[in-house]
Amino acid sequence: MDRDLLLRYAQLSAAFGWRILSYNFREDGGFSSLCIDSREAGPGALFVALAGSAQDGHRFVGDAFKRGAAAAMVAESRLAGTVPDLGAEAEKAGAVLIAVPDTLKGLQDTARLYLEQFPALLKIGITGSSGKTTTKEIAAAMIGSERAVVYNSGNLNSETGLPLSVFQVRPFHQAGIFEMGMNRKGEIAELAAVLKPHIALITNIGSAHIGILGSKEAIVEEKKQIFCQFTGKETALIPADDEWRDELARSVPGSVLFFGPAYLEELGSVLDRGLEGAEITWEGVSAHFALPGRYNLRNALAAAAIAKAAGMGGRAIRRGLEEAKPLFGRSEILRGTLRRGRGTVTMIRDCYNSNPDSAAEAVAFCDGLAWPGRKIYVLGSMLELGDASAAAHEGIGLRLAASEADMVFLYGRETAPAASVLGAAEGQKVPCYYTDIMGNLAGALAAFVRDGDLVLLKGSRICALEQLTEVLVSLELPEEVMGGVR
Repeated sequence: MDRDLLLRYAQLSAAFGWRILSYNFREDGGFSSLCIDSREAGPGALFVALAGSAQDGHRFVGDAFKRGAAAAMVAESRLAGTVPDLGAEAEKAGAVLIAVPDTLKGLQDTARLYLEQFPALLKIGITGSSGKTTTKEIAAAMIGSERAVVYNSGNLNSETGLPLSVFQVRPFHQAGIFEMGMNRKGEIAELAAVLKPHIALITNIGSAHIGILGSKEAIVEEKKQIFCQFTGKETALIPADDEWRDELARSVPGSVLFFGPAYLEELGSVLDRGLEGAEITWEGVSAHFALPGRYNLRNALAAAAIAKAAGMGGRAIRRGLEEAKPLFGRSEILRGTLRRGRGTVTMIRDCYNSNPDSAAEAVAFCDGLAWPGRKIYVLGSMLELGDASAAAHEGIGLRLAASEADMVFLYGRETAPAASVLGAAEGQKVPCYYTDIMGNLAGALAAFVRDGDLVLLKGSRICALEQLTEVLVSLELPEEVMGGVR
């Protein structure tokens, strides 16, 4: 934060009734930056000590003070009779301790208070089972062509990521676009309470996180919490072709607009260019949209809905379509020379995340490509499915058995049911190789690929399928990235 955007300790105390321990307290004092990693602390910083499953930030309060932090936010329960002695650490550093009941909530409350300093900022929230990051990036390109825009980088959309992201807002920003993810029940409501969006969009309702919430009905109720801070003046954007559209729209205290295929009429026309994306005609002017696949077109329509709700015209929307760029691991299109043998291989690297819906869409996209060579599908485990995991992997196995793949490689223990389905498929139209050892997968795949192959890499982040890229091909020549974020 700039010094003129400093948050004062007195503000926090008055707003939330927190205890400010006065080792170096001044009525006009405060902090000018915030961090949750002590290594990022510096002069004027507030270090928030979060207690996670792997690390407890309270152990690093002293380190933050040594690096110049002006204050630390700590849990009340950690002040007495604990090691380290936080009071002694603060007194030694001449720093301030802010004692709160819960430091995660403290972080979120501080972010909300900071954001309230910008009443003119148009705040936009995006959630959904998939497509959030893509939609955010395209919408930012559209609105950013005419206004100063701030948005969370990458997928910093969590209970800590979004609060940290809002501290990037500055007085010159006119719009803020923030995606909101979830890993537990109640998280979307917490993030909505921080952001209080004027425009809120749900991309879709799918099976992602069904292992956490238990059912799609529960997912719908969780995602709907993005509207929980509406007062009647805000705008909700809901996918018109989603099976849950009516439930998503029910009882929203604000305007409800639908987006999706109907926008194609306003676009004018769409010409599918396969791996190169699509040519989209908008108000008589053609734009090259570089992200391939029907799912990315839906993301573009979602972004266009946001831009229109924000008051942007066709020129800004066309410019955003032209400027859309791929992100790491989200349907990147790569071409490289084979490390073993001669020739080139084209890879679709969609390995940032995976769930039953996005995996099926990736397979369908590859099936629909007119490809002169072989098609090789490498699928890794889909996680966070809970008790539905085995059935979901069996389902993707059935989809693969009916696919256009010339060979399927399955990686990870969770994919064993898919391998069983493929092995039992009548006539074994699609051969399959299964392993839960990365070295075995890399060796088998490298031995199989040849010149002209198309290779799909699709899996959850923990599978790290991107490491197969360097095993298969050399990208020493210019890397050709033609499209795709998911």
